[in-house]
Amino acid sequence: MRHQLTGNSGLYHVARELSRRGWHVMPTVRNARGADLYAASDDESRVLPIQSKALSKKDPVPLGTSLDNLRSHWWIVTINVTTDLPTCFIMTLNEVKAAAHRGVSPKTGKISYWLPPKLYATDEYKEAWHRLGDPSELSIL
Repeated sequence: MRHQLTGNSGLYHVARELSRRGWHVMPTVRNARGADLYAASDDESRVLPIQSKALSKKDPVPLGTSLDNLRSHWWIVTINVTTDLPTCFIMTLNEVKAAAHRGVSPKTGKISYWLPPKLYATDEYKEAWHRLGDPSELSIL
């Protein structure tokens, strides 16, 4: 239950920040494959699929058993979501995949991937909302 509250806190914090910047935000059905939310410009000429990962502290981000299963062009990792000062890190899918670490569980032998804090919690990605672009800019379809 606590894990779900952490995830919801992060998702709605990201939605708030996107809305403050002029995006129309639509959360998806929880536990659906793919994006956790979509951000759209007023005229819907720009729609951004976003994966939200929320953590209560600066921990590794679990990515699952295969990088091939990762979708959504934009990823936003939010840390300290249960505090008054959450921090977001905005990355592309390619950046997430490039920074992913692979490990094998000594107990189960299963392969898993994760995103280490030292590779996502950087000044380049910290609160870098500008990377998503301006929703008021015209897009060529």
